[in-house]
Amino acid sequence: MTIYLTIAVIILVFLIIFQISKASEYVGILKGEEQNRKNANKVNGFLMISFLIVGLIGVWYCNDLLFSKTLLAHSSASVQGERVDSMLWITLAITGIVFIITQILLFWFVYKYQEDDKRKVFYFAHSNKLEFLWTAVPAIVLTGLVIFGLRNWYYFTSDAPKDAMVVEVTGKQFGWIYRYPGSDNQFGKKYYKNIDPASNSLGLIWSDNATLNLKDDPASHDDIVTEQTMYVVKGKPVKLIIGSRDVIHDVGLSQFRLKMDAVPGIPTTMWFTPKFTTAEMKKITGNENFQYEISCDQMCGNGHYSMKGVIEVVEQEDYDLWLAKQKPLYLQSFPDKDPNAPKTDSTAKTIAKN
Repeated sequence: MTIYLTIAVIILVFLIIFQISKASEYVGILKGEEQNRKNANKVNGFLMISFLIVGLIGVWYCNDLLFSKTLLAHSSASVQGERVDSMLWITLAITGIVFIITQILLFWFVYKYQEDDKRKVFYFAHSNKLEFLWTAVPAIVLTGLVIFGLRNWYYFTSDAPKDAMVVEVTGKQFGWIYRYPGSDNQFGKKYYKNIDPASNSLGLIWSDNATLNLKDDPASHDDIVTEQTMYVVKGKPVKLIIGSRDVIHDVGLSQFRLKMDAVPGIPTTMWFTPKFTTAEMKKITGNENFQYEISCDQMCGNGHYSMKGVIEVVEQEDYDLWLAKQKPLYLQSFPDKDPNAPKTDSTAKTIAKN
């Protein structure tokens, strides 16, 4: 019932506007074309001032109503992201001031300089000084913003500190795969033709393969592979080695103010230092369901909308406890190779014979 009532009101409003416009047209014909034009100019001038006032109030109201729901309501969750926040606030300040000034002048000029029999039109043909001014000033300001952005970009993508933990992030349709180096603190080699979605999601090289000219890489035997949730440590730099298993994806870390393309065959890197644990951010945001999110910021297929990962930021001791519970993907795929796995009778006999 509410929908039908809303539609009826909208139709009624359009009919009223149409009737008013037709009546104005008839009045204009009776008064003459020139008088009709002057009246229309006065009405348009008044409407411009009205739109200006209503528009500025609307901008302020929307900001007051929705600002708390934006990312800027809370500071960046990474040390590096603070630079992005600063850059964004400076950009918003510059563009916001320019926007308000130009819009006020635009609407005011339309009202102030409407048609008037007592005022003659001044024809202003050309001014080199003005053209240089409105070309040079925006160019200089925008160049400064670009340089500011490039400096930050080079900082995020530069070499991470030597004590940084390293996590490999691989995008796939439609999810994320995370790999941590094992006790040897290095990643084993992988090959895309070795990929088995069920047991070897990254194509780690676990055995010799004469056909593909591959040799077993022992460094891959202790690599820990997880999906959906990535664990990192508060206050410790983390370097992400980013890639893709199929199409181009994009690692979007909105709370940390960072993002980077995930390109098949071309690893990309960036690093950041988390400032708050997930538990602390729940208190800061007042949201008990808060999660640090990894989103895909590149359209990658029909399931793009569902490509969400989670980052869990914890203290060092919590991370160590979590890591101790993880089993390398190699031992998950070959449980008989696990020295800590319970031995069956046949396995025990084999060991006894050896």
